[in-house]
Amino acid sequence: MAMKVLIVEDEIMAQKSLIRALTQNFPDLEVVGTSNSVKSTVSWLSEPENHADVIFMDVELADGECFEIFRQIEVKAKVIMTTAYDSYAIKAFEAGSIDYLLKPIDATALQRAVARCRMSERQVDIEALMKAIGRNTSPKKEYKERFIIRFNDRIVPIPAADIAYVYSEEKTNYLITFNCKKYIIDTSLDVMVEELDPEKFFRISRGCIISMNAISSIIKQAGSRLKIVSKPDAPFEMTVSRSRVDDFLSWLER
Repeated sequence: MAMKVLIVEDEIMAQKSLIRALTQNFPDLEVVGTSNSVKSTVSWLSEPENHADVIFMDVELADGECFEIFRQIEVKAKVIMTTAYDSYAIKAFEAGSIDYLLKPIDATALQRAVARCRMSERQVDIEALMKAIGRNTSPKKEYKERFIIRFNDRIVPIPAADIAYVYSEEKTNYLITFNCKKYIIDTSLDVMVEELDPEKFFRISRGCIISMNAISSIIKQAGSRLKIVSKPDAPFEMTVSRSRVDDFLSWLER
């Protein structure tokens, strides 16, 4: 039984070249469709009568990157990506269990890719693919842009961008702003860490959350501990818990 092939490629010459190579070298492969964009590919895959066992998919399409296809529709076929050399993209393919061919496509490499495709039962790991390219299949979470502080008879809105750090001391939680204002807050650090953007804030210990912009310098201490010199200065020794050091350093490098 012939394997049905969909070719997703926005360059007409590259599309024709691949069709010719497949037709000449693999008589049991049948090209049943072509598309040149995210939109047209999603449309083709959405039609109940259309079916592909294998999809040859270029990364850069007429209306964006092919990764958007996986966000919009479930892809049940095996996928072979075609791309110019890009280590970033290749790492994503490997993470998502996707085979790939480097352009210009070599006949021997094409034969190997098709052979692997025949033997493999692996489906595309969408979550791993999106994670590897720094995206998520779920809608992006929205974080608070401001917090309301209540004390005495006043209500003070504090923009999240103004928060330097939040810490807990003797069962009381404090919020410190970049202009050195100190507020007592009712919200626990467990709740705060969920409401603050993790790209900008990190919980360095059970008792402290800090903004990346509040980190002036970092001092290495014995036992793999890290001491943070903050701006404004903290009224306590601000250290990163040992168990959080690796994640903290990765966060800094983003």
